[in-house]
Amino acid sequence: MQQPNALQARQILKIQSIFGLILTIIALPFGSPVAISVLIGAGTCWLANALLVVWVFRAYRAQAPERLVLRFYSAEVAKIALILALFGVAFAIYDELNIPALLGAYFLVQVIPTLIAAQTGSRTQ
Repeated sequence: MQQPNALQARQILKIQSIFGLILTIIALPFGSPVAISVLIGAGTCWLANALLVVWVFRAYRAQAPERLVLRFYSAEVAKIALILALFGVAFAIYDELNIPALLGAYFLVQVIPTLIAAQTGSRTQ
């Protein structure tokens, strides 16, 4: 995982984990069901993106670009399957799940760290 894109993906994962923990801390005053829902949403987002990064950025041969495309699409399908499975488990196990907090945290952890990384990346280049 030494390609520049892999390093940027790792940076985004690091920002996502920190941002997810910050969101969870911010949600604590709203009660433990909300904070746990935020943690589940943020964690699901991070785990799915980590799976994608590991899957896409493992070693590959440049002589076979079509395999890289197949790998990318396979990783996206696996990511979506993991998200659905984790959300399904959360819905089945945790009765006090706050769906707006869960989905809001997932969305924020997906979008905001990427915007932060894009801004910091444009300043360093």
